Amino acid sequence: MTATPSAIAPVAIVAHSLVSALGDGQQAWADAVRDNRSALAPNRLNEAPLACFTGAVAGLDGDPLPLAWSHWDSRPTRLAWRALQADGLIDAVIAARQRHGPARIGLVLGTSASTIGVSEQAYRQLDADGGFPHRVRSERLNTPHAVAAFVAEALSIDGPSATVSTACSSSAKAFAMAERWLRLGLVDAVLVGGVDALCASVLYGFHALGLVSTEPCRPFDARRNGISVGEAAGFALLERGRDAPLCLLGYGEANDAHHMSAPHPQGLGAETALDHALARAGLADTRTVGLVSLHGTATPQNDAVEAALVARRYAPDVHACAGKGGLGHTMGAAGIAGAALAWLALRDGVAAGSPGHEATDTDLPAPFARQLRATPKTLQVRVAASHAFGFGGNNVVLLFGRGA
Repeated sequence: MTATPSAIAPVAIVAHSLVSALGDGQQAWADAVRDNRSALAPNRLNEAPLACFTGAVAGLDGDPLPLAWSHWDSRPTRLAWRALQADGLIDAVIAARQRHGPARIGLVLGTSASTIGVSEQAYRQLDADGGFPHRVRSERLNTPHAVAAFVAEALSIDGPSATVSTACSSSAKAFAMAERWLRLGLVDAVLVGGVDALCASVLYGFHALGLVSTEPCRPFDARRNGISVGEAAGFALLERGRDAPLCLLGYGEANDAHHMSAPHPQGLGAETALDHALARAGLADTRTVGLVSLHGTATPQNDAVEAALVARRYAPDVHACAGKGGLGHTMGAAGIAGAALAWLALRDGVAAGSPGHEATDTDLPAPFARQLRATPKTLQVRVAASHAFGFGGNNVVLLFGRGA
Protein backbone atom coordinates (compact mmCIF):
# COMPACT_ATOMS: atom_id res chain seq x y z
CA MET A 1 0.00 0.00 0.00
CA THR A 2 1.20 3.51 -0.82
CA ALA A 3 0.98 5.93 2.10
CA THR A 4 -1.59 8.69 1.71
CA PRO A 5 0.24 12.00 1.15
CA SER A 6 -0.23 15.07 3.31
CA ALA A 7 -1.98 18.22 2.17
CA ILE A 8 0.13 20.86 0.43
CA ALA A 9 -0.19 24.62 0.22
CA PRO A 10 -1.72 25.86 -3.03
CA VAL A 11 0.78 27.01 -5.66
CA ALA A 12 0.01 30.11 -7.71
CA ILE A 13 -0.06 29.90 -11.50
CA VAL A 14 1.30 33.35 -12.27
CA ALA A 15 1.13 33.08 -16.06
CA HIS A 16 0.37 30.45 -18.65
CA SER A 17 0.28 29.99 -22.43
CA LEU A 18 -0.72 27.42 -25.01
CA VAL A 19 -0.15 26.99 -28.75
CA SER A 20 -1.92 24.20 -30.63
CA ALA A 21 -3.67 23.49 -33.89
CA LEU A 22 -6.53 25.58 -32.50
CA GLY A 23 -4.35 28.71 -32.48
CA ASP A 24 -1.84 30.72 -30.49
CA GLY A 25 -2.61 31.94 -26.99
CA GLN A 26 -5.43 31.96 -24.50
CA GLN A 27 -7.89 33.97 -26.57
CA ALA A 28 -7.65 31.65 -29.58
CA TRP A 29 -8.02 28.69 -27.22
CA ALA A 30 -11.08 30.21 -25.51
CA ASP A 31 -12.74 31.06 -28.83
CA ALA A 32 -12.19 27.53 -30.16
CA VAL A 33 -13.57 25.96 -26.99
CA ARG A 34 -16.66 28.20 -27.03
CA ASP A 35 -17.26 27.22 -30.66
CA ASN A 36 -16.58 23.53 -29.89
CA ARG A 37 -14.31 23.66 -32.90
CA SER A 38 -11.99 20.95 -34.19
CA ALA A 39 -8.72 21.72 -35.97
CA LEU A 40 -8.09 18.14 -37.06
CA ALA A 41 -7.33 17.90 -40.77
CA PRO A 42 -6.00 15.31 -43.26
CA ASN A 43 -2.39 14.46 -42.51
CA ARG A 44 0.14 16.48 -44.52
CA LEU A 45 3.36 15.30 -42.88
CA ASN A 46 5.57 14.35 -45.82
CA GLU A 47 7.82 12.16 -43.69
CA ALA A 48 4.87 10.00 -42.66
CA PRO A 49 2.28 9.91 -45.48
CA LEU A 50 -0.38 8.01 -43.56
CA ALA A 51 -4.08 8.27 -44.34
CA CYS A 52 -5.16 9.85 -41.06
CA PHE A 53 -6.03 13.17 -39.44
CA THR A 54 -3.62 15.28 -37.39
CA GLY A 55 -3.69 18.46 -35.36
CA ALA A 56 -0.85 20.45 -36.96
CA VAL A 57 0.14 23.94 -35.85
CA ALA A 58 0.03 26.34 -38.78
CA GLY A 59 3.11 28.17 -40.03
CA LEU A 60 5.89 26.27 -38.26
CA ASP A 61 7.63 25.20 -41.47
CA GLY A 62 8.26 28.79 -42.55
CA ASP A 63 8.96 30.28 -39.13
CA PRO A 64 12.56 29.55 -38.09
CA LEU A 65 13.95 30.60 -34.73
CA PRO A 66 15.53 34.05 -34.39
CA LEU A 67 19.17 34.16 -35.49
CA ALA A 68 20.46 34.26 -31.90
CA TRP A 69 19.08 30.74 -31.34
CA SER A 70 19.39 29.32 -34.85
CA HIS A 71 21.63 26.56 -33.47
CA TRP A 72 18.49 25.21 -31.76
CA ASP A 73 16.26 25.40 -34.81
CA SER A 74 13.84 22.47 -35.20
CA ARG A 75 10.10 21.97 -35.34
CA PRO A 76 9.68 21.37 -31.56
CA THR A 77 11.88 24.33 -30.56
CA ARG A 78 9.98 26.56 -33.00
CA LEU A 79 6.79 25.36 -31.34
CA ALA A 80 8.18 26.09 -27.88
CA TRP A 81 9.26 29.58 -28.98
CA ARG A 82 5.75 30.33 -30.25
CA ALA A 83 4.30 29.38 -26.87
CA LEU A 84 6.89 31.41 -24.95
CA GLN A 85 5.83 34.50 -26.92
CA ALA A 86 2.12 34.03 -26.20
CA ASP A 87 0.09 35.61 -23.41
CA GLY A 88 2.93 37.65 -21.87
CA LEU A 89 4.70 34.49 -20.72
CA ILE A 90 8.21 35.82 -21.40
CA ASP A 91 7.47 39.05 -19.52
CA ALA A 92 6.26 37.04 -16.52
CA VAL A 93 9.46 34.98 -16.51
CA ILE A 94 11.61 38.12 -16.78
CA ALA A 95 9.75 39.63 -13.82
CA ALA A 96 10.29 36.45 -11.79
CA ARG A 97 13.95 36.44 -12.75
CA GLN A 98 14.27 40.01 -11.49
CA ARG A 99 12.56 39.13 -8.20
CA HIS A 100 14.49 35.97 -7.47
CA GLY A 101 17.55 35.87 -9.70
CA PRO A 102 18.10 33.50 -12.64
CA ALA A 103 19.58 30.74 -10.47
CA ARG A 104 16.34 30.54 -8.45
CA ILE A 105 14.09 29.86 -11.45
CA GLY A 106 13.63 26.18 -12.24
CA LEU A 107 12.42 24.55 -15.44
CA VAL A 108 10.56 21.25 -15.78
CA LEU A 109 9.54 20.34 -19.32
CA GLY A 110 7.47 17.34 -20.34
CA THR A 111 7.97 15.81 -23.76
CA SER A 112 7.51 12.42 -25.34
CA ALA A 113 9.40 12.73 -28.63
CA SER A 114 11.56 15.80 -27.94
CA THR A 115 13.65 16.49 -31.07
CA ILE A 116 13.59 12.97 -32.49
CA GLY A 117 12.45 14.50 -35.78
CA VAL A 118 15.95 15.96 -36.12
CA SER A 119 17.44 12.48 -35.75
CA GLU A 120 14.98 11.19 -38.34
CA GLN A 121 16.19 13.85 -40.76
CA ALA A 122 19.81 12.79 -40.21
CA TYR A 123 19.00 9.21 -41.15
CA ARG A 124 17.22 10.40 -44.30
CA GLN A 125 20.33 12.34 -45.38
CA LEU A 126 23.10 9.76 -44.96
CA ASP A 127 26.31 10.30 -46.88
CA ALA A 128 27.36 7.95 -49.65
CA ASP A 129 29.45 6.05 -47.09
CA GLY A 130 26.41 5.61 -44.84
CA GLY A 131 27.48 8.21 -42.26
CA PHE A 132 25.69 11.31 -41.02
CA PRO A 133 26.43 14.52 -42.96
CA HIS A 134 28.23 17.14 -40.90
CA ARG A 135 25.37 19.62 -41.25
CA VAL A 136 22.97 17.37 -39.31
CA ARG A 137 25.39 16.34 -36.56
CA SER A 138 24.14 18.31 -33.59
CA GLU A 139 25.08 17.42 -30.05
CA ARG A 140 22.57 20.02 -28.91
CA LEU A 141 19.55 18.77 -30.81
CA ASN A 142 19.98 15.00 -30.83
CA THR A 143 19.19 14.57 -27.14
CA PRO A 144 15.95 14.15 -25.15
CA HIS A 145 16.79 17.31 -23.16
CA ALA A 146 17.16 19.56 -26.22
CA VAL A 147 13.87 21.47 -25.92
CA ALA A 148 14.37 22.19 -22.22
CA ALA A 149 17.95 23.30 -22.86
CA PHE A 150 16.74 25.68 -25.58
CA VAL A 151 14.06 27.17 -23.31
CA ALA A 152 16.54 27.67 -20.47
CA GLU A 153 18.99 29.45 -22.79
CA ALA A 154 16.32 31.59 -24.46
CA LEU A 155 14.97 32.76 -21.09
CA SER A 156 18.32 32.95 -19.24
CA ILE A 157 17.11 30.50 -16.61
CA ASP A 158 20.01 29.11 -14.58
CA GLY A 159 18.17 27.08 -11.94
CA PRO A 160 17.58 23.32 -11.94
CA SER A 161 16.32 22.02 -15.27
CA ALA A 162 14.73 18.64 -15.94
CA THR A 163 13.04 16.84 -18.80
CA VAL A 164 10.17 14.50 -17.92
CA SER A 165 9.40 11.85 -20.53
CA THR A 166 6.68 9.50 -19.32
CA ALA A 167 4.75 9.41 -22.59
CA CYS A 168 1.38 11.17 -22.48
CA SER A 169 1.53 12.05 -18.78
CA SER A 170 4.84 13.93 -19.14
CA SER A 171 3.73 17.55 -18.77
CA ALA A 172 1.24 16.65 -16.04
CA LYS A 173 4.03 15.02 -14.01
CA ALA A 174 6.05 18.20 -14.55
CA PHE A 175 3.61 20.05 -12.26
CA ALA A 176 4.23 17.51 -9.51
CA MET A 177 8.01 17.90 -9.76
CA ALA A 178 7.69 21.69 -9.76
CA GLU A 179 5.62 21.67 -6.57
CA ARG A 180 8.19 19.51 -4.81
CA TRP A 181 11.04 21.80 -5.86
CA LEU A 182 9.16 24.82 -4.50
CA ARG A 183 8.17 23.10 -1.26
CA LEU A 184 11.75 21.97 -0.62
CA GLY A 185 13.08 25.46 -1.22
CA LEU A 186 15.26 24.45 -4.16
CA VAL A 187 13.86 27.34 -6.21
CA ASP A 188 11.50 30.29 -5.83
CA ALA A 189 9.67 29.84 -9.15
CA VAL A 190 9.35 27.06 -11.70
CA LEU A 191 8.45 27.23 -15.36
CA VAL A 192 6.48 24.10 -16.22
CA GLY A 193 6.19 23.18 -19.87
CA GLY A 194 4.92 20.59 -22.30
CA VAL A 195 6.15 20.44 -25.91
CA ASP A 196 5.73 17.83 -28.61
CA ALA A 197 5.76 18.23 -32.38
CA LEU A 198 4.52 15.96 -35.14
CA CYS A 199 7.13 13.58 -36.49
CA ALA A 200 7.31 10.26 -38.32
CA SER A 201 8.40 8.24 -35.28
CA VAL A 202 5.26 9.15 -33.37
CA LEU A 203 2.84 8.69 -36.26
CA TYR A 204 4.34 5.41 -37.40
CA GLY A 205 4.72 4.24 -33.82
CA PHE A 206 1.05 4.69 -32.97
CA HIS A 207 0.13 3.28 -36.39
CA ALA A 208 2.18 0.14 -35.68
CA LEU A 209 0.13 -0.35 -32.51
CA GLY A 210 -3.08 -0.12 -34.55
CA LEU A 211 -4.17 2.99 -32.65
CA VAL A 212 -4.39 5.66 -35.38
CA SER A 213 -7.83 6.48 -36.73
CA THR A 214 -8.38 7.22 -40.40
CA GLU A 215 -11.03 9.76 -39.33
CA PRO A 216 -10.95 12.63 -36.82
CA CYS A 217 -10.87 11.05 -33.36
CA ARG A 218 -14.05 11.05 -31.26
CA PRO A 219 -13.31 10.10 -27.63
CA PHE A 220 -15.93 7.94 -25.88
CA ASP A 221 -18.12 7.93 -28.98
CA ALA A 222 -19.85 4.79 -30.19
CA ARG A 223 -17.97 5.10 -33.51
CA ARG A 224 -14.52 5.84 -32.08
CA ASN A 225 -11.70 3.81 -33.58
CA GLY A 226 -8.44 5.40 -32.52
CA ILE A 227 -6.42 8.53 -31.94
CA SER A 228 -5.56 11.58 -34.01
CA VAL A 229 -2.04 12.76 -33.26
CA GLY A 230 -1.54 16.47 -32.65
CA GLU A 231 1.20 18.87 -31.59
CA ALA A 232 1.25 21.60 -28.99
CA ALA A 233 3.38 23.62 -26.63
CA GLY A 234 2.31 25.15 -23.35
CA PHE A 235 3.89 26.75 -20.29
CA ALA A 236 2.88 27.74 -16.78
CA LEU A 237 4.91 29.79 -14.30
CA LEU A 238 4.45 28.54 -10.74
CA GLU A 239 5.34 30.41 -7.52
CA ARG A 240 4.50 30.11 -3.85
CA GLY A 241 3.21 33.04 -1.85
CA ARG A 242 1.89 34.96 -4.85
CA ASP A 243 -1.60 36.15 -5.69
CA ALA A 244 -2.86 34.76 -8.99
CA PRO A 245 -6.22 33.89 -10.55
CA LEU A 246 -5.38 30.19 -10.69
CA CYS A 247 -3.59 27.74 -8.44
CA LEU A 248 -2.47 24.13 -8.30
CA LEU A 249 -4.31 22.54 -5.36
CA GLY A 250 -3.03 18.99 -5.54
CA TYR A 251 -1.61 16.24 -7.70
CA GLY A 252 -1.46 12.48 -7.65
CA GLU A 253 0.93 10.14 -9.44
CA ALA A 254 0.75 6.36 -9.65
CA ASN A 255 2.20 3.70 -11.89
CA ASP A 256 0.15 0.51 -12.12
CA ALA A 257 2.89 -1.26 -14.16
CA HIS A 258 0.21 -3.42 -15.77
CA HIS A 259 1.29 -3.33 -19.43
CA MET A 260 3.64 -1.45 -21.76
CA SER A 261 0.79 0.36 -23.50
CA ALA A 262 -2.57 -0.79 -22.07
CA PRO A 263 -4.09 0.61 -18.86
CA HIS A 264 -4.91 -1.53 -15.85
CA PRO A 265 -8.38 -2.96 -16.62
CA GLN A 266 -9.79 -1.72 -13.30
CA GLY A 267 -7.96 1.59 -13.48
CA LEU A 268 -6.12 1.01 -10.20
CA GLY A 269 -3.27 3.37 -10.96
CA ALA A 270 -5.59 6.09 -12.18
CA GLU A 271 -7.75 5.81 -9.08
CA THR A 272 -4.72 5.94 -6.79
CA ALA A 273 -3.58 9.09 -8.58
CA LEU A 274 -7.01 10.63 -7.97
CA ASP A 275 -6.93 9.68 -4.28
CA HIS A 276 -3.50 11.22 -3.83
CA ALA A 277 -4.50 14.41 -5.66
CA LEU A 278 -7.50 14.81 -3.34
CA ALA A 279 -5.33 14.20 -0.28
CA ARG A 280 -2.76 16.81 -1.31
CA ALA A 281 -5.57 19.28 -2.01
CA GLY A 282 -7.06 18.63 1.43
CA LEU A 283 -10.32 17.37 -0.06
CA ALA A 284 -12.21 14.44 1.40
CA ASP A 285 -13.84 13.51 -1.91
CA THR A 286 -14.68 14.81 -5.38
CA ARG A 287 -17.93 16.63 -4.49
CA THR A 288 -16.38 20.07 -4.99
CA VAL A 289 -14.94 19.13 -8.40
CA GLY A 290 -17.15 20.79 -10.98
CA LEU A 291 -15.27 19.87 -14.14
CA VAL A 292 -13.08 16.97 -15.27
CA SER A 293 -10.79 17.42 -18.26
CA LEU A 294 -10.53 13.84 -19.48
CA HIS A 295 -7.52 12.13 -21.01
CA GLY A 296 -9.92 10.65 -23.59
CA THR A 297 -7.71 9.14 -26.28
CA ALA A 298 -10.57 7.58 -28.29
CA THR A 299 -9.03 4.11 -28.02
CA PRO A 300 -11.38 1.40 -26.70
CA GLN A 301 -9.45 0.34 -23.60
CA ASN A 302 -8.33 3.76 -22.41
CA ASP A 303 -11.77 5.28 -22.81
CA ALA A 304 -13.50 2.37 -21.07
CA VAL A 305 -11.20 2.47 -18.04
CA GLU A 306 -11.41 6.24 -17.67
CA ALA A 307 -15.19 6.30 -18.12
CA ALA A 308 -15.58 3.70 -15.37
CA LEU A 309 -13.38 5.75 -13.04
CA VAL A 310 -15.37 8.94 -13.63
CA ALA A 311 -18.71 7.17 -13.17
CA ARG A 312 -17.46 5.52 -9.98
CA ARG A 313 -15.78 8.45 -8.29
CA TYR A 314 -17.18 11.79 -9.50
CA ALA A 315 -20.54 13.40 -8.82
CA PRO A 316 -23.37 12.41 -11.18
CA ASP A 317 -23.66 16.02 -12.40
CA VAL A 318 -19.95 16.73 -12.90
CA HIS A 319 -19.11 18.30 -16.25
CA ALA A 320 -16.71 15.93 -18.02
CA CYS A 321 -15.13 17.01 -21.32
CA ALA A 322 -12.78 15.41 -23.83
CA GLY A 323 -10.64 17.89 -25.73
CA LYS A 324 -8.61 15.68 -28.06
CA GLY A 325 -11.33 15.77 -30.70
CA GLY A 326 -10.38 19.43 -31.11
CA LEU A 327 -6.58 19.46 -31.20
CA GLY A 328 -5.59 15.80 -31.27
CA HIS A 329 -3.49 13.78 -28.88
CA THR A 330 -0.51 16.05 -28.26
CA MET A 331 1.59 13.36 -26.57
CA GLY A 332 3.94 14.88 -23.99
CA ALA A 333 2.01 18.16 -24.17
CA ALA A 334 -1.33 16.44 -23.49
CA GLY A 335 -1.07 17.05 -19.74
CA ILE A 336 -0.73 20.81 -20.01
CA ALA A 337 -3.31 21.00 -22.82
CA GLY A 338 -5.79 19.15 -20.62
CA ALA A 339 -4.95 21.46 -17.74
CA ALA A 340 -5.69 24.45 -19.98
CA LEU A 341 -9.31 23.28 -20.28
CA ALA A 342 -9.53 23.24 -16.48
CA TRP A 343 -8.04 26.75 -16.28
CA LEU A 344 -10.54 28.10 -18.82
CA ALA A 345 -13.45 26.83 -16.74
CA LEU A 346 -12.02 28.28 -13.53
CA ARG A 347 -11.01 31.63 -15.01
CA ASP A 348 -13.77 32.37 -17.52
CA GLY A 349 -16.58 30.00 -16.51
CA VAL A 350 -16.38 28.22 -19.89
CA ALA A 351 -16.82 24.47 -19.48
CA ALA A 352 -15.61 22.81 -22.68
CA GLY A 353 -17.51 20.31 -24.74
CA SER A 354 -16.14 17.28 -26.56
CA PRO A 355 -15.57 18.16 -30.25
CA GLY A 356 -16.61 15.45 -32.68
CA HIS A 357 -18.67 13.58 -30.11
CA GLU A 358 -22.08 12.42 -31.34
CA ALA A 359 -23.30 9.46 -29.30
CA THR A 360 -21.68 7.94 -26.23
CA ASP A 361 -20.75 4.27 -26.50
CA THR A 362 -23.55 2.31 -24.82
CA ASP A 363 -21.00 -0.17 -23.45
CA LEU A 364 -19.64 2.58 -21.17
CA PRO A 365 -21.24 3.01 -17.71
CA ALA A 366 -24.64 4.70 -17.84
CA PRO A 367 -23.69 7.44 -15.31
CA PHE A 368 -20.77 8.45 -17.51
CA ALA A 369 -23.06 9.06 -20.48
CA ARG A 370 -24.73 11.77 -18.36
CA GLN A 371 -21.42 13.20 -17.12
CA LEU A 372 -19.76 13.55 -20.53
CA ARG A 373 -20.82 16.76 -22.26
CA ALA A 374 -20.75 17.06 -26.03
CA THR A 375 -21.14 20.84 -26.10
CA PRO A 376 -19.70 23.68 -24.00
CA LYS A 377 -21.67 25.59 -21.39
CA THR A 378 -21.27 28.44 -18.96
CA LEU A 379 -20.49 27.03 -15.55
CA GLN A 380 -19.10 28.40 -12.29
CA VAL A 381 -16.37 26.01 -11.21
CA ARG A 382 -14.49 26.11 -7.89
CA VAL A 383 -12.28 23.05 -8.41
CA ALA A 384 -11.36 21.38 -11.70
CA ALA A 385 -9.57 18.10 -12.32
CA SER A 386 -7.34 17.14 -15.24
CA HIS A 387 -6.43 13.54 -16.11
CA ALA A 388 -3.27 12.43 -17.95
CA PHE A 389 -2.61 8.72 -18.40
CA GLY A 390 0.46 7.51 -20.29
CA PHE A 391 1.99 4.30 -21.61
CA GLY A 392 3.57 2.05 -19.05
CA GLY A 393 0.84 2.80 -16.53
CA ASN A 394 1.93 6.37 -15.79
CA ASN A 395 -1.17 7.99 -14.29
CA VAL A 396 -1.48 11.62 -13.14
CA VAL A 397 -4.43 13.59 -11.81
CA LEU A 398 -4.09 17.35 -11.25
CA LEU A 399 -6.50 19.48 -9.23
CA PHE A 400 -6.74 23.22 -9.85
CA GLY A 401 -8.71 25.96 -8.12
CA ARG A 402 -9.34 29.66 -8.21
CA GLY A 403 -6.66 31.83 -6.72
CA ALA A 404 -6.82 35.36 -5.31
